[in-house]
Amino acid sequence: MAGEQRALMVVAVALVDHAGRVLMQRRPADREHGGLWEFPGGKLEPGEGPLAALVREVDEELSIEVSPGDCVPLGFAANDAPGIVAVAGAPRRDVVLLLYGCARWRGEPRAEEGAELGWIAPDVCESLEMPPLDVPLARLAFEYAQANG
Repeated sequence: MAGEQRALMVVAVALVDHAGRVLMQRRPADREHGGLWEFPGGKLEPGEGPLAALVREVDEELSIEVSPGDCVPLGFAANDAPGIVAVAGAPRRDVVLLLYGCARWRGEPRAEEGAELGWIAPDVCESLEMPPLDVPLARLAFEYAQANG
């Protein structure tokens, strides 16, 4: 349909280290969802596929390289799903978050300016404050971490 607004597609990665921990990123305080912990990633550019976007976003946000062949789709969350609670005052737009797992990369992850990184153990995950779409994906990420750490 002409003029139809499509959902914003976002990709994210659950990087898993040898100890079975997942790398999470704390958003800078001055951004939407500031101070919350999330899986690193970002928006797809026009004409870009999810894996290409993931490789690009991981390079931009963490300064590491991942191979598309090392990225495993874990699941997705959408803000129109039952149980997803919108953030008060946030503009209403349909968003779909695609989460991939990855246990191999090149380089040492570094936080972008204003962000913080943390290797999170499964038993700590539930205590983290996360954006609404990251919450239902955390269980999938830590299941992947247990199997691939």
